Amino acid sequence: MLTAEELERYARHIVLREVGGPGQAALKRARVLVVGAGGLGAPVLLYLAAAGVGTLGIVDDDTVSLSNLQRQVIHTTPDVGRPKVESASDLIQRLNPHVSVEAHPTRITANNAIDLIGRYDIVADGSDNFATRYLVSDACYFAKRPLVTAAVGPFDGTLTTLRPHERNKSGSPNPSYRCLFPEPPPPGTVPACAEAGILGALPGILGSLMAFEVIREIVGFGDGLVGRLLMIDALAMRFETLNYAWDPANPLSGDSPSISAPGGNP
Repeated sequence: MLTAEELERYARHIVLREVGGPGQAALKRARVLVVGAGGLGAPVLLYLAAAGVGTLGIVDDDTVSLSNLQRQVIHTTPDVGRPKVESASDLIQRLNPHVSVEAHPTRITANNAIDLIGRYDIVADGSDNFATRYLVSDACYFAKRPLVTAAVGPFDGTLTTLRPHERNKSGSPNPSYRCLFPEPPPPGTVPACAEAGILGALPGILGSLMAFEVIREIVGFGDGLVGRLLMIDALAMRFETLNYAWDPANPLSGDSPSISAPGGNP
């Protein structure tokens, strides 16, 4: 049930035929886990909070550094040195006091992933390393939770939605992250953000699209990104979509599953 204040706050959602009162109520009931409160996680958290998602979980074991502030817009200069989950929680509460925040100041690991993910309805992964991305996608498969996952480079990014625990309209399994990328690249082949650099506004674009896709998944409108990889080339300002399907040879949900570290079975 939405209060009078919430009806006013979310009025621009409620007048949308695709959302309306029932959609806004679904957002209020939803529990979303955001992995990482960094460049991608910051806009995800801000827009989901503004949209009225009832409960936001934040997993991050890092503290705010000055170099984060060029792109991680949920943190401010006075937050330098604070745990990211704390500064993010404070800003969310100032933005929308109707949102409940559950802070998890820890690194997501094989030991806690399924337990954490199982407490939420949907996961948004904004982590910055391959091991975590594979771990989160594998854990979401086993916990039967949908996942919106993105990755960002200096001037490029990708975004997709995963529901490999379900089947599509034709009866075939939905693809997993490992259908798209069976194994992570060898260590050292993809430079980290600190080495390669990143244009600060780019994770804002990807993170905003992640938030939109999470909202779309909760409310249930439009055509989402299950089985589709959105690719962004910011230098050319080009957006393209690659279709992908379930691979029976994939090591997670294929005919002969067999996975191992660093992106192994949680």
